[in-house]
Amino acid sequence: MPQRAGSADLPLHGGQVPRWLSLRMSRLGAVMAEAIVHHYGRDELLRRLANPFWFQSFGAVMGMDWHSSGITTSVIGALKRGLAPLEQELGLHVCGGRGRHSRQTPQELVAIGARTGVDGEALARASRLVAKVDSAAVQDGFDLYLHGFIVANDGKWVVVQQGMNGGRRQARRYHWLSEGLTGFLDDPHAAIDGVAQGNIVNLADRRAAASRHAQLDLLTSLGADKIAREFARLDDGEEPQPAGDAAQPLLPHLVMPAHHDVRASDVIARRLHGTLAAAAERGPKDFPDLLLTPGVGARTVAALAMVAEVVHGAPCRFADPARFSFAHGGKDRHPFPVPIKVYDETLRVLKSAVRKAKLGREEELGALKRLDDQARTLERHARGPSVESLIAQERARSPSYGGRSVFGWESEDRVRTTEDGKENSVLRRPSSVV
Repeated sequence: MPQRAGSADLPLHGGQVPRWLSLRMSRLGAVMAEAIVHHYGRDELLRRLANPFWFQSFGAVMGMDWHSSGITTSVIGALKRGLAPLEQELGLHVCGGRGRHSRQTPQELVAIGARTGVDGEALARASRLVAKVDSAAVQDGFDLYLHGFIVANDGKWVVVQQGMNGGRRQARRYHWLSEGLTGFLDDPHAAIDGVAQGNIVNLADRRAAASRHAQLDLLTSLGADKIAREFARLDDGEEPQPAGDAAQPLLPHLVMPAHHDVRASDVIARRLHGTLAAAAERGPKDFPDLLLTPGVGARTVAALAMVAEVVHGAPCRFADPARFSFAHGGKDRHPFPVPIKVYDETLRVLKSAVRKAKLGREEELGALKRLDDQARTLERHARGPSVESLIAQERARSPSYGGRSVFGWESEDRVRTTEDGKENSVLRRPSSVV
């Protein structure tokens, strides 16, 4: 049976993911999923998707805005597109999405059941129940608009869904995991991400069992009309007390700041320095062919080191999702434009490593794991430039890396920096975005 695994509160952002990025996100998301399944198994990938901190870091390393609500939509969409050709090989299926796609989830699950033999009707019922719990049983001011359901051939699943509060310009993401869930109404969530705001009615809390039973009794014995009359007579000055004194277990809860730029306070600097140091020391030994690519190789190894941490890192490593945006930047130019040459090299190396690992040749995939191991060793004593200096350095080099954002391609006349690393230039509006 399933359980809620965690949650996240995110600033609400509009806009579209440009096609040039969405295609790359699909490819990178798929090959990273393959690497995780290869090393740790299918169940572990589901567990990670149910962790709000890992999920946010996963989206950030793929070049999406590191803190925004758009990560949820783009990651679910990228996995749905990227894993579709690998359904039979991995035994994983991604259903649902945003808006009308979310409403098609039950039908998709029934169809998957017909193809694989898993109970599609039971999965469809679980999908509806999960949506109902987060939209009706938990009344926190957020209206659901996205529902992603990832299911394995053995019937295990994870749900990632998101609601919005337009008045507060915030989104809240809810994570569910079938593993370990004993019911849909007694603390079922794996996580909920969001800032506490106002009174929240949570009928999915096990302490609300008495309230749920009382509501059913009232409806049965009095009827809806009499309940409405009685409610009008209530004195609303008295706070109801929860039944029992058992504390609800704390779930992973991610809260993202409203500011769009990446700041030093958003990053655990010692971990970032450890990753960069590992790339500098380990890269020349493990990726000699890659480093023959002029001007790109060493930078690509640094990106690969961050990708490797998302593949191999323990849950405690993802407290600062902003750090992973230093792999491939962000579409809105925060912390810097997406370095297309680096991104494509990352994809090439990772695809090659996974392809060879499937044939029993683990050298390249093992080299990526060594990058992650080395980073954790070096971060205890590694030193390096400040976060601000690293961002300024990356923006200055962006034209040579094929830097691109929703504002267009980076060019030399767009990037102007002062001695202290702060940018002076004004962005021109792009003529088009592909």
